[in-house]
Amino acid sequence: MPIIKSAKKRVRVARKATIRNVKTKRSLKEAVKAFHASLKSGGKKSAEAKSKAQSAIDKAGKKNVMHKNKVARKQRQLAAAAKKAGVKPTAKTTAKKAAAKKPVAKKAPAKKPAAKK
Repeated sequence: MPIIKSAKKRVRVARKATIRNVKTKRSLKEAVKAFHASLKSGGKKSAEAKSKAQSAIDKAGKKNVMHKNKVARKQRQLAAAAKKAGVKPTAKTTAKKAAAKKPVAKKAPAKKPAAKK
């Protein structure tokens, strides 16, 4: 057991991080397993399960639970499995991309004060 105050804090911080990482890994594994189960059953929920699995993989990468290259590899594997099974992308994902690009109003340039003579 650490004696120094900073070492005690590192133990507390590491414990919190471990709990957070375990939760992230567990949700990731559950989402990927649900996706593969939906592929095997051939249900209509495969596209939804794929998006949840990809979201879980993205979150794991964002939280540095998984390396960015592993994240890319896992997403590529999911996409390949979905394509092989004939899963169509959901309309929800295509609608998001179209709605994401909104025209942005430009600000008028600031007026310069009149020079005093």
